[in-house]
Amino acid sequence: MDSFNTLINSKEPVLVDFFATWCGPCKMLAPILKEVKDTLGDGIRIIKIDVDKNQALMSNPQFQVKGVPTLMLFQNGKMLWRQSGVMPKEEIIRTINSFRQ
Repeated sequence: MDSFNTLINSKEPVLVDFFATWCGPCKMLAPILKEVKDTLGDGIRIIKIDVDKNQALMSNPQFQVKGVPTLMLFQNGKMLWRQSGVMPKEEIIRTINSFRQ
């Protein structure tokens, strides 16, 4: 949990993908997130959290991940946005850019 807090307490936006290996939509989202990273480069950090291996984080009242995939955007330790389900690359990029200075 402490290392997660360190990761999201960044000046750059951090997109967290809560996923599960058995989740079909999560598998669809993985290549989309790779394209997002390829497009935004160093302007975004994307981390993947396997909910089955991180139960304490998933059930943390601050995050309350009830379904996968769930995306959360953090900056300076603060959650700026969250969305569950698969989203198109352009929509994810537009959302991230709307929070960047």
